[in-house]
Amino acid sequence: MLLRLNGGRVLSLTHSQAASTGKARFSSGSIARTAGPSSYASAAETSTSAAARGSSVASASLPTSRIDEKKVVLGWDETKYSRYHHIWLRDHCRCPECFHPITKQRLVNTFEIPPDIKPTRVQSNPEGLEVHWPSTQPHVSLYPWSWLRYNSYDPPLSQPSNTEKILWGSKILQDPPTVTYAEAMAEDNKGLFKWLSHVDKFGFCFVSGVPATPEATEELSRRIGFIRETQYGTFWDFTSDLAKGDTAYTTLALSTHTDTTYFTDPCGLQLFHLLQHTGGTGGATLLVDGFYVASILKELHPDAYELLSTVPVPTHAAGEPEALYTPSTRQTPVLKHEDGELVQVRWNNDDRSVIRNLKPDQVEPWYDAIRLWYKLLSSPDSEYWVQLSPGTAVVVDNHRVLHGRSAFNGKRRMCGAYIGTDEYRSKLAVLSERFAPDPVTKDTAASASVNGRSVWHPAL
Repeated sequence: MLLRLNGGRVLSLTHSQAASTGKARFSSGSIARTAGPSSYASAAETSTSAAARGSSVASASLPTSRIDEKKVVLGWDETKYSRYHHIWLRDHCRCPECFHPITKQRLVNTFEIPPDIKPTRVQSNPEGLEVHWPSTQPHVSLYPWSWLRYNSYDPPLSQPSNTEKILWGSKILQDPPTVTYAEAMAEDNKGLFKWLSHVDKFGFCFVSGVPATPEATEELSRRIGFIRETQYGTFWDFTSDLAKGDTAYTTLALSTHTDTTYFTDPCGLQLFHLLQHTGGTGGATLLVDGFYVASILKELHPDAYELLSTVPVPTHAAGEPEALYTPSTRQTPVLKHEDGELVQVRWNNDDRSVIRNLKPDQVEPWYDAIRLWYKLLSSPDSEYWVQLSPGTAVVVDNHRVLHGRSAFNGKRRMCGAYIGTDEYRSKLAVLSERFAPDPVTKDTAASASVNGRSVWHPAL
């Protein structure tokens, strides 16, 4: 983990130490301490009704509400307010007539809502904002306070990060995130949630006590979600026989990289398990936290960071005669950002195609930038080497953690699988609903339908 100390020094901690020190969030390349729950969650008030007890209202009194020409204005307190367009509110009614409580799909016909629609009345209730709409048949909508606050857009109100990313360097070897096979496979899913939560925070997690068979490993993989089939097959079980046109199927060393950089949507998780290594040595596994390295690059070399965040890097997979993969989009920089936050590292120098999209004055700076990037990736402070053995599987977030291996000899048999990002995020979201629900989900639990999911869930 990284914590920013006085004087700009960087400290790397194990995940147990991080838990006692505080969580780190990596956003826009910076490291920030978080202190307690979010503002909207910590403002929860107590009321006699079940719905009001869960409402995240700013004070003991209800928010004020009034109608203006285009918007409904809420006053959370004397200094904080939110405004919601009338048409936006009507479009987001969650009553059973407007939103199917089971399928969680919109029933209201958005295109039949008059563009100039305006409520006839609004009222602040303990359960939420009650809005009366003009129509031949009177229609009333009720919006929970926590939901309105979470979705405030005018102005946006600060929201908690979906996850706390714990950045790490080589010292993670002292206490790497690990779950047992029994935990991961338990029917109550608590261990599965622990496992995926570790992956979410650290970008990787070991699973110990796995039977050293491809069948058990495949079953473990499918606990997360569907296995993603690629040109290498569905579930792989391979040795260094070059059965596929990739250096992973040789005894050569593999430098630090992410997989499937040549896909428009690179694979999300990669699970691999060493089943056997006989008659030789070597083959140690290398893991590097790409977010950790990126944070250092941004601090020490911001110009290089900017180049790696903006220059598309063409890639390819051409080792199979029946396959020739290149991304369908040119938006493939090494460091991908969304809303200023680093969300993906895409780096495999071995699969890099011809760089022909650089301006003449960018060529040397770009090569300087990737040289700095590689230097930080291969720094002893960044590299976590581990000699895997049969019975221990590892899952890595292929959008964050880079991996590699040392050269080896002898017979080495590996198996594993890719799992899509969407499948992984879906499973984690479902488990979070059950074991660590967000404040809005807690507040609106009373409105959950037969399938157990509130119509006010933040993802809907």
